[in-house]
Amino acid sequence: MKRYGRVVKVRPEKLDEYRRLHAAVWPGVLAMIRTCGIRNYSIFLRDGYLFSYFEYHGSDFAADMARMAADPTTQQWWRLTDPCQEPLSTCPPGEWWAEMEEVFHVD
Repeated sequence: MKRYGRVVKVRPEKLDEYRRLHAAVWPGVLAMIRTCGIRNYSIFLRDGYLFSYFEYHGSDFAADMARMAADPTTQQWWRLTDPCQEPLSTCPPGEWWAEMEEVFHVD
């Protein structure tokens, strides 16, 4: 299992829409998240930033993320959620949620 932390900005004018969407995430999106080995997934909000945390329980993260990205239901979901977000200016091309380095953990 590997822990992931990621961050993205939320557009202030889209915050209510983002909250509304995540109050009722589509079952197909939730199923794909689980199918792709993601567990214990949370998204937090602070000062205009969304922070996501999840645990990956698979063996090929890149392949599972490609599988998720190819899923038609997930693509529809992202067409609704992506306009609510703004990648950090420091993200390399193609990265939406900025990867974060884990600097401390304790169980």
